[in-house]
Amino acid sequence: MLIGGLQKTSLLDFPDKISAIVFTAGCNFRCGYCHNPELINQVTTVKDIFEFLNSRKGKLDGVVITGGEPCLQKDLPEFIKKIKSLGFAVKLDTNGSFPEMLEKVLPDVDYVAMDIKAPLNKYSKIVNINVNIDNIQKSINLLKNSGIDYEFRTTVIKSQLSYKDFEEIGILIQNAPRYYLQKFVPSKILDPSLKSETTYSAEEFEKIKKVLTPYISEIYVR
Repeated sequence: MLIGGLQKTSLLDFPDKISAIVFTAGCNFRCGYCHNPELINQVTTVKDIFEFLNSRKGKLDGVVITGGEPCLQKDLPEFIKKIKSLGFAVKLDTNGSFPEMLEKVLPDVDYVAMDIKAPLNKYSKIVNINVNIDNIQKSINLLKNSGIDYEFRTTVIKSQLSYKDFEEIGILIQNAPRYYLQKFVPSKILDPSLKSETTYSAEEFEKIKKVLTPYISEIYVR
């Protein structure tokens, strides 16, 4: 595993659990709004991760594995199994572009958060690489049929995604248990030119939620 960092405590990232967050290094996408750009290439070791987790048994409920893109890591299944052997629940964050790896690890994870970048026809434009959208669709279907708890989420830049785009996303992820609209925050991001961009207003987010309501029962803005 190539590890980019460790956040020792989070009350927000794993629903209903106190967790640590492991950041994997490396990502195949180049989303301009990425707020962890230093993780695209950064490399550290895993030794301190397990020393820390061993010291936190009984104090933490779970571990969030995020990135970067964790499913790039060939030894992700073994990494997850080792965390689980310590008694921790595991949440995986993924962009959904590696369905084969996602399928391998699903039996050992407790919760998955998958990014939905855009309607499928706009994916490559948003993530700045050519995307195999069939893989995105496969990952969506895997989660829907997995029997584990999951969420979909989208970072929202107003100029990138229209109301019509959100309707298409709603159809794409129809019947998902929950969907989070994440407000774009122009702070530390991969593409500095996006710092002048904005997200939707509170009133506009309510309109987006109405567009999505026929397809998804639980929609949140954060």
